[in-house]
Amino acid sequence: SRETSIFSPDAKLSCFTPQKRIREIAPKIVQLLTEWTETFPYDFRDERMMRSLKEMTHRLAFGDELSRRAMQRLIQRLLRKLTTLGQYEESLATSSATAAAMDRPLALKSKQQLVRRDECVLNLCDDPFVFAQQLTHIEMERLSYIGPEEFVRAFAKKRPSDNHKSFFSKRKASNLEAYVEWFNRLSYLIATEICMPVKKKHRARVLEFFIDVAQECFNIGNFNSLMAIITGMNMNPVSRLKKTWNKVNTDKFDILVHQMDPSSNFYSYRTALRGATQRSSTAHTSQEMIVIPFFSLLIKDIYFLNEGCVNRLPNGHINFEKFWELAKQVSEFLSWRQVICPFERDRKTLQYLISAPVFSEDELQLASYESEGPENNMERDTRRSLRFDIELSFLNNND
Repeated sequence: SRETSIFSPDAKLSCFTPQKRIREIAPKIVQLLTEWTETFPYDFRDERMMRSLKEMTHRLAFGDELSRRAMQRLIQRLLRKLTTLGQYEESLATSSATAAAMDRPLALKSKQQLVRRDECVLNLCDDPFVFAQQLTHIEMERLSYIGPEEFVRAFAKKRPSDNHKSFFSKRKASNLEAYVEWFNRLSYLIATEICMPVKKKHRARVLEFFIDVAQECFNIGNFNSLMAIITGMNMNPVSRLKKTWNKVNTDKFDILVHQMDPSSNFYSYRTALRGATQRSSTAHTSQEMIVIPFFSLLIKDIYFLNEGCVNRLPNGHINFEKFWELAKQVSEFLSWRQVICPFERDRKTLQYLISAPVFSEDELQLASYESEGPENNMERDTRRSLRFDIELSFLNNND
């Protein structure tokens, strides 16, 4: 890879031993390393990279005092960033473990009945705008910790040599993966909250609330939460609740679904994203600067651009146009993740979003059948099977 070749044992400064020559090139090397460590700090989580950087600092110290001080500041900033990243990942792991411990095979109220209630998210926060703001807090925080190099790691093909294999094995796209997991969690949380209430009128209120939250997410420019909400509401356990849906005006929801329609390569969404990006570039307030893309599609786009970079042109030349498109996409991502969320934090709502337990796929389906009964023999058989499996799981977990 590029960084290993620059910092390889062969790339020594010994050929520039005279101090005069070192002083001549030192400012350019400092500039290069400054940009590298600022833009791709996670590269230096690898011990070999950090060791080589410190060796380079030691060599440049013989050039002049300015370069020595500049390199000291560079390493201090880098270490602060890496420390912050480590602390963030620890807190993320802790919150994930807490949520996993609380997740249902939820307690069964009796042998064959899931715990369900009419107390719901509305008792915690009944303002769709505030709820969307808290979603945006989580999205922007998690987005800000994704290093652009994580995309490369996720797609990079391992070389046959042992050195490259060990190099890639130490570098995981953990923050990127955690962000994708957050999307899935939010989708299941939405579905859980809709299927949880016993009474139809309460389920309808929760549906209406999340439609309004989705609209606020769209207005903010939070397309990732918007898509997660739509995904949760389109899950079969939710979509089959016809009696509940009949009590809800779905006009607003239908428009939002159209905005995120995957047809024509997500044309409607890409149009809305361009509009949000344009608003961000001419923003007068920090709220107008917010752009949170539908992340799974962004990963897909970057993947195909990366594949285009790997393939050379018919004449054997490097496809610089694809490299430029990839750089443009990643640069845009960098500008989005640097925005500071301007909204006030609601600690209770944030804690709920991060750690509230959610139903599994089977538990969602059973809760749906308990809300609105099976419509045919196949669904009745499915409900019996789900009851048995969930009861068995509950008993096994409590042995």
